[in-house]
Amino acid sequence: MKKMKWVTSSLVFLLMFGMFASAGLADGHEDDAMVRVFHASPDAPAVDVYVNGDAAVEGAAFKDITGYLELPAGDHEVAIFPAGEDGEGDPVIEATLSVEAGQAYTVAATNTLDSLALEVISDDNTVDEGMTKVRVGHLSPGAPAVDVGLVGGDSLFEGAEFFAVTDYLDLEADTYDLEIRAAGTEDAVLDLSGTELQGDMVYSVYAVGEGVEDLEVVVVADEAHEMPSEMPATGMGGASQSNTFLPLFLTMIAGGAVLTVFFRKRLATQA
Repeated sequence: MKKMKWVTSSLVFLLMFGMFASAGLADGHEDDAMVRVFHASPDAPAVDVYVNGDAAVEGAAFKDITGYLELPAGDHEVAIFPAGEDGEGDPVIEATLSVEAGQAYTVAATNTLDSLALEVISDDNTVDEGMTKVRVGHLSPGAPAVDVGLVGGDSLFEGAEFFAVTDYLDLEADTYDLEIRAAGTEDAVLDLSGTELQGDMVYSVYAVGEGVEDLEVVVVADEAHEMPSEMPATGMGGASQSNTFLPLFLTMIAGGAVLTVFFRKRLATQA
């Protein structure tokens, strides 16, 4: 997966809906990590997520993504159950999640139900003042490798396969005519014309669905923070030391279809 240059383009729009994460996150602690959960398995039912035996997320359906939960640094046991089973019986999947202080993570439930996996994605919500940045995640198990580029123009991200999340690309705030196309071709599989990338925001563009025929995009935009003078050398992405996390869930008009992302979860306070 290679990063290609970004060339500016022109107009259309995204309708943006902002929802604050739990108010308890506003006073984020330096000794804690921020973790959110993304249901990206196209054929899995709604699920409940338990952390260290306690319900953290309830009724998460495909394409749902939570606000950030605050967790102490260290290891945490994560178990996913079908929604409504109150954590009884055998989980669909369970894993140990290791998090570092001051870091932010997106934990994605990916692949199809019979091969369900938890993938940990490091988030970096820092950016230079007035700038924006974007990354692309290929979370569609049945789709081939894809390129992301300008309509009729250069590729920005090239050869992204399942499961892959690109590095962030730093950009000038602007509106871009984008498309997702089969890798190495000019065949567009999803039109993202008029994608507006605002200043002081960080965008993650996730392609989801079982395959090309039902490919959709979930765009998550986070309020960015000024880049510190020196980033910690953790190998897990940049630290996110902000006092406020503002996930924005975007309704995209792409190829004539309205793709809506709903925030529909209840977050339990993590002791």
